Amino acid sequence: MNKNMQQYLDKAQVLIEALPYIQRFNRKIIVVKYGGSAMVDESLKKRVIEDVTLLKLVGFKPIIVHGGGKEISRWVGKVGMEPKFINGLRVTDEDTMEIAEMVLGKVNKSLVQLVEELGVRAIGISGKDGALLKVDKKYSDGQDIGYVGDIKEVNAQIIYDLLEKDFLPIVCPVGLDDEYNTYNINADDAACAIARAVKAEKLAFLTDIEGVYKDPNDPDTLISELRVDEAKKLMEEGYIGGGMLPKLTNCIDAIENGVSRVHILDGRIPHCLLLEIFTNRGIGTAILNSEESRYYHGE
Repeated sequence: MNKNMQQYLDKAQVLIEALPYIQRFNRKIIVVKYGGSAMVDESLKKRVIEDVTLLKLVGFKPIIVHGGGKEISRWVGKVGMEPKFINGLRVTDEDTMEIAEMVLGKVNKSLVQLVEELGVRAIGISGKDGALLKVDKKYSDGQDIGYVGDIKEVNAQIIYDLLEKDFLPIVCPVGLDDEYNTYNINADDAACAIARAVKAEKLAFLTDIEGVYKDPNDPDTLISELRVDEAKKLMEEGYIGGGMLPKLTNCIDAIENGVSRVHILDGRIPHCLLLEIFTNRGIGTAILNSEESRYYHGE
């Protein structure tokens, strides 16, 4: 058999392998939290949007929730201000909030543009629209960090309406409190709250790490599958630290509130979403409830 024919057969095999996953997740809601390097590197950005658009075209119902931390810091620096963080959360005064909202709006519409270019209808909304995200003021260990919001309510109906009309919603993590003040929201928190509210089948975090490690200094300790009880045990035993701690807490919270599975993926790998969702051997860490098994093998 010539080499060209083998290439085509390999491609056919990939499509056949994807079939049970396409069947299982057809018409199911998938929330993708999009952040990190995959948002800064233009070619990676394009790949992520291609992945999400493909998910939409094969019958999934994806929702993108994006961050913009690196871009916000860049613009805060541009106007001569100093970005400040407490416990990993951005201290957001009135001026910083103004910049954050402008930057996030710009990021939001650039993602809408990329999706539209691929022939899929997208709508970019912020948590302000239709009171999608209602917040209370968030404190970090009792410290005032300014206009940073804790989501207390999600108006899921807006998302359902957009999905029903065949749009791909792209959500910018800004919300309002009861007095209609504007608050910046951690994008991981926003993705989790939205995934819970719409009872998403999957929640995928695109990050700058390969997944969850038992030992962060040893790349061979990557955990490909983690049940909630195991994740809690790792946290209690002190294996999980730094930025992974709040991420994993969010993942557990999502699973315990009806999301079937959560994936932590390395957004620096081109097409990581497709590899995780459509192949028998995923590439990141999947966090599951106790009833779920990760791989279907066409069952």
